[in-house]
Amino acid sequence: MKSMKWILAAALTTALLHVPNLFAQEAKPPSVASDPQETNIRAYVELLRSDVKSVKTTILTETMQLTDEQATKFWPIYRAYDLELQNLNDQKLAGIREYAKNYGELTDEKADELAKLALELENKRNDLKKKYYEKIREQLGGVVAARFLQVENQMLMIVDLQIASLLPIVE
Repeated sequence: MKSMKWILAAALTTALLHVPNLFAQEAKPPSVASDPQETNIRAYVELLRSDVKSVKTTILTETMQLTDEQATKFWPIYRAYDLELQNLNDQKLAGIREYAKNYGELTDEKADELAKLALELENKRNDLKKKYYEKIREQLGGVVAARFLQVENQMLMIVDLQIASLLPIVE
């Protein structure tokens, strides 16, 4: 069982390594973007999301160790959480795109705006995790809720680290 967890963790890491490459490309000083290019980027993001969701589901299934009764309660809550998280991720992607658009000529005002947006989104994500931690705790108890929070935090940290390591530092 432990070796399976490591394999799944490695698979998630591999899948998530591709997501930041998109962001890193976005963060470079932009050239004139065409509509087909934007369409391709959107399609790529959706493909990556579906792959990442599949891997996340596999890892959660393995690490949560839910009984059938627990799984019946957990998965609808998790799907609602994931939908709200996707909305926050869309906002984060929009912020990264805005950063890329302004990268070469970033003003103090724009830098402040983007930094505040990043902090606001981080706070919203923590609020979202708290909200769903409580929902899971109410339905399944503290141990299962803590396990959800731990596993979710680990997966989010992997993504965050990869994105942060590839975004250029503000000049």
